[in-house]
Amino acid sequence: MCYVFLNVMRFLSEYCTLCSCRMERAEEMDNFISAAQVPVYEHLDRLSEHNSDPEEAFQPHRRQGRQEKSPKEPMDVNVPQERNVDQEQVHRSRDEQLPGRPENTTTTESPKRWDRCRRGHFLHGPYPATHFGPKACILPNPTSVMHIQDPASQRLTWSKPPVNVLVIKKIRDESLLEPFRQLCRFLVEEKQLVVYVEKKVVEDSALSNDEAFHTIRNQLCSFREGYDDISKCIDLIVCLGGDGTLLYASSLFQGSVPPVMAFHLGSLGFLTPFKFESYKTEVTKVFEGNAAIVLRSRLKVKVVKDIKHVQETGNKYKVEENGLVPQSHTDKEAGTITMQLQALNEVVVDRGPSSYLSNVDLYLDGRLITSVQGDGVIVSTPTGSTAYAAAAGASMIHPNVPAIMVTPICPHSLSFRPIVVPAGVELMIMLSPDARNTAWVSFDGRKRQEIQHGDRIKITTSCYPVPCICCHDLVYDWFESLAECLHWNVRKKQTRLSDSPNSSDTEN
Repeated sequence: MCYVFLNVMRFLSEYCTLCSCRMERAEEMDNFISAAQVPVYEHLDRLSEHNSDPEEAFQPHRRQGRQEKSPKEPMDVNVPQERNVDQEQVHRSRDEQLPGRPENTTTTESPKRWDRCRRGHFLHGPYPATHFGPKACILPNPTSVMHIQDPASQRLTWSKPPVNVLVIKKIRDESLLEPFRQLCRFLVEEKQLVVYVEKKVVEDSALSNDEAFHTIRNQLCSFREGYDDISKCIDLIVCLGGDGTLLYASSLFQGSVPPVMAFHLGSLGFLTPFKFESYKTEVTKVFEGNAAIVLRSRLKVKVVKDIKHVQETGNKYKVEENGLVPQSHTDKEAGTITMQLQALNEVVVDRGPSSYLSNVDLYLDGRLITSVQGDGVIVSTPTGSTAYAAAAGASMIHPNVPAIMVTPICPHSLSFRPIVVPAGVELMIMLSPDARNTAWVSFDGRKRQEIQHGDRIKITTSCYPVPCICCHDLVYDWFESLAECLHWNVRKKQTRLSDSPNSSDTEN
């Protein structure tokens, strides 16, 4: 009996020691991964400074072979081409190949431990790109927890001085001609920068007849939306107008977006915090760096259509008069056409011109959540929560919160309330089998198209947010916009009671 008892005690002691070692190793692995995240993404930022493809950065033999086959072609004269490689998959493939991570992450020795370490990446969505355009990035933050930065640490820095500036002016507004002239003259003559402007803005008759502006006008670089790709050569975007100007600037960049500086010269100005009266001082501060910045997340949307439906309706993806060519991909084996684009505000699915209720099914990560019967449904970002979603009765979410909001439009149910889901989940919207009519979908109010039975709309958080430069900081600017633009919690104040000793709360 004593011999058996001693063997049992020895086994328990060895088992406890083994468990403690495993726990210590798991904790060391967690600390190792969290410490390796910052230098890894700093390494990616340094690679992107050389204008190299991040996907090819870790495969030099493929890049070298490709350069030997054909020289580099100009990038600003071609129609934007499709990319069959999913950007989020590229980011995930980087994580498996980056230095500083365990080499055999796919082995079967410790799959549970590695999945547990990467679970935070899914809960809070994909890691946003920290490089915006060729030369702008966010200061590294070694204290970030689960990929959520402290708002106070979101500061803009320049790896190289900016050279190319894109100026977006609100069209059909003659009051903005003089601010546009002043800004272009300041950027070209005083700052010695290259300014890109839309061709239809340069060809404006008011600017053509201005002899004093003729010299500056000849030095401007013009482009046509939908024909010229300028996404890889712009260092900074300056918007003159309202919120629609910022949405338009976002649509020009389907990948990485340069920093955006928006001046309030429009109607509402919820997303434009800067005053144009002090534009020289504000622009100079931005060029010096260390400015507060807010990352406004976007939605990556994929619309999967049946080829037969597209051919029957004749709805082909052509160049729009005021819109970029969507990234599309045809899968002949599956018989589908996939269109991909980015949305800053929201994706709206409605019943269109039909008099019947809209009846669509909402899936979350492949599981049916509910059916929407009403006028439609809104899937919005935190930035879009203060737009159409707020008008439909949704809550307002700060743009720094990683989330996706789902808001019904006039639902035929008293209990259907707006919901907020974590960023990174995949939402899918399809017509219900019993739907009496088709549906229509639009992205930030543009590229409206019809959705038929069998078509799918897949929505998730994009890896490419819009970095908007703040006037003060990302918290103060947002609440100031709520108060100034939406008059949030504005009412007459209650008068105070007199200081008379006879007054009492218990008097009738």
